[in-house]
Amino acid sequence: MLAAAADSVTLDRFRANDLAVDRKPDRTPVTDADLAVEDAIRALLAEHRPEDLVAGEERGGDLDALAGKRVWVIDPIDGTKGFLRGLPVWATLIALVDDGTVTSGMVSAPALGRRWWAHTGSGAYTDDGHGPRPIAVSGVRSLSDAFLSTTNLATWGEYHSRAAYEALVDACWENRAFGDFWHHCLVAEGAIDLAAEPIVNPWDIAPFAILLSEAGGQLTDLSGVARLDGGNALSSNGRLHAEALTILEAGRAH
Repeated sequence: MLAAAADSVTLDRFRANDLAVDRKPDRTPVTDADLAVEDAIRALLAEHRPEDLVAGEERGGDLDALAGKRVWVIDPIDGTKGFLRGLPVWATLIALVDDGTVTSGMVSAPALGRRWWAHTGSGAYTDDGHGPRPIAVSGVRSLSDAFLSTTNLATWGEYHSRAAYEALVDACWENRAFGDFWHHCLVAEGAIDLAAEPIVNPWDIAPFAILLSEAGGQLTDLSGVARLDGGNALSSNGRLHAEALTILEAGRAH
């Protein structure tokens, strides 16, 4: 229901000639579609889950102040820069956090014709238009065989260490910058093995905490702590996680 409402708004505004674009204080873009999607989801939750709280990227909500509560965490359009340029790689991210633990997550990328979702104890799934199917992370056990992705290489120099990321690149078999939501979904379904981000917000990664866990993988910050508010993130098939973290930390030290 929530994802369908979001898709209706985003697809209607995608590639619209009159798309309105503004800038937030952090200089990232926000479109009229971002605001409309979050408002639509909030309206549905107010109607059907009035006792729950909401924290969204555009309309606010402090997760730190909501401990012990049921909170819906929303990123109305993850990949806004691509959305406003007419690229199809963007998605609405929805997660339910219950007393600090993500229990459900949904990622809907309608321009790609894809959804991914997971619930605690129920496994992880995707649907590419041919019906739901279960997904699982890869079985790759060596970084020399691993496929790595990030979002924007330039942000490594600003928020962590470009040298550290390049050291991880050198240790891996292949790398790309699929970016944003998509590379975490690709890790969950076993298409790639690692996705590393030097800067994220809780709404950027909330659904992936449960999606990766239920798919057999792992999501932590770059210090190895499983949290949404660490400011950065590494998702993996689990088998490569510790070694990747070690390289990222060693590279930063230099």
